[in-house]
Amino acid sequence: MRTAFIQALYELAEQDSRVWLLCGDIGYSVLEDFSSHFPDRFINAGVAEQNMIGIATGLAMCGKIVFVYSIANFPTLRCLEQIRNDICYHRANIKIVAVGGGFAYGSAGYTHHCLEDLAIMRVLPEMTVVAPGDPVETKLATKAIFNWQGPCYLRLGKAGEPIVYNSEPDFKVGKMILVKNGSDAAVFVTGGMLYTVLEAAQKAESQGCSVAVWSSPWLKPFDVETVMEAGSAYPVIFTVEEAQINAGLGSSVAEILASSPSSCAKLRRLGVADVFLREAYTQNSARVKMNLDASGICQTILGTVTQFKNSHSA
Repeated sequence: MRTAFIQALYELAEQDSRVWLLCGDIGYSVLEDFSSHFPDRFINAGVAEQNMIGIATGLAMCGKIVFVYSIANFPTLRCLEQIRNDICYHRANIKIVAVGGGFAYGSAGYTHHCLEDLAIMRVLPEMTVVAPGDPVETKLATKAIFNWQGPCYLRLGKAGEPIVYNSEPDFKVGKMILVKNGSDAAVFVTGGMLYTVLEAAQKAESQGCSVAVWSSPWLKPFDVETVMEAGSAYPVIFTVEEAQINAGLGSSVAEILASSPSSCAKLRRLGVADVFLREAYTQNSARVKMNLDASGICQTILGTVTQFKNSHSA
């Protein structure tokens, strides 16, 4: 994902001299092309992310389109006051790019896990939140937030995320993307879990459970219409996110279903439990622990759908 992002940003910087990139002393082997070709529009702020947000705000107030880039928890949790007061309050045209969302930096331990970001960014006034599901969505999301006037948060994986799409999907601001049809249950997934969820859906289908999958790259603005339609069409809905289970994608869907008079769907939220991981895990092993691997998600889907069918056939 990060490679797709920087390639898209490079293209945008070639076209528009207002594009700047600031980083927090990371990005080696990733940002060199940008920094060498646009040295006057690149700043390494060092391990001083709060200062980086201040510099970015000053540039944005001078008419620049500023992208700031760092490991996911550092330009968000460390800089929350600056994001709230400098960026959002002034509607500054700044794009916060967080690489390594979820457990992507798993072996570095909890200090480098970014699990609360979707919940926090979602509640900030004026902030747009997007978490693409694969490199194709990442490229499209980068271009979309470039054209979006105002604060944006772009949450990326790290590297090596599989490409899901054979061709570019219809990528509209605030809209979900139907990736797979199904009839027994619907799954909404955000961010780098997309490929894993599709694997889980295929496993479930091989056991007789037909699962529809929507990619939900946009958390704010959010696709209320699709959720309400799914709430009327499917008996069971699942949400999947590699993030704190409270206040993110699952909560967004729950809020809509709770206010929909036509929805009778049962909702099951899958995400990171409200606990600290106090040992070091790889991203894959952390997902297994939280039942967010393909097998764990598949078993949850099958168990929930079976329970629903049994309770309604009695």
